[in-house]
Amino acid sequence: MHISTIIASTLFTATVFGHGNITSPPARQPGPAMAKVCGAAAVSAIMADGTGPLEGIQSNGSPQCNIGLCKGAQFADNKALVQKYAPGQVVQMTAVLPIPHEGPCNISVVNTKTNTIMETMLVFDSYADENLAVLPPNNTNFAVTMPTDLGTACSVAGACVMQWFWFGTAAQQTYENCVDFVM
Repeated sequence: MHISTIIASTLFTATVFGHGNITSPPARQPGPAMAKVCGAAAVSAIMADGTGPLEGIQSNGSPQCNIGLCKGAQFADNKALVQKYAPGQVVQMTAVLPIPHEGPCNISVVNTKTNTIMETMLVFDSYADENLAVLPPNNTNFAVTMPTDLGTACSVAGACVMQWFWFGTAAQQTYENCVDFVM
């Protein structure tokens, strides 16, 4: 692993004062490839608050930068974080939600070339409700079952991600993390 990736991973993981993100399995991190396509300001925004909403990340306007796909984080910066799963495998996930915002959340397999959902594995109609005294345990510790019908679509690293996508309806803010995997 490159030193810049280690530093970025350490800073991103330590920055848990915003709203929410996935901590396990390891999510995509910002790095030099993201800075190249999205600009240094986008990387700085995530490094300042890795749990912040997509709406707080400003790209340089490059068509190669898609903040709506993995917060703009690039596969090239995350090759060392690729997970290997089998069809039907149950994957435990952990999220931190320091500032909850009630709204829907889903965990899906997304095709990174087209930024389209291939299969949704888990849906919360109401997630991270700030009106609850204590969040349900399944909001921060949950499991998904990997799809069994994707064939070879996710057999090459970088082709697919497992995406955690949450929208706080009252806050009007979007949160997203991606886990790179092969299957």
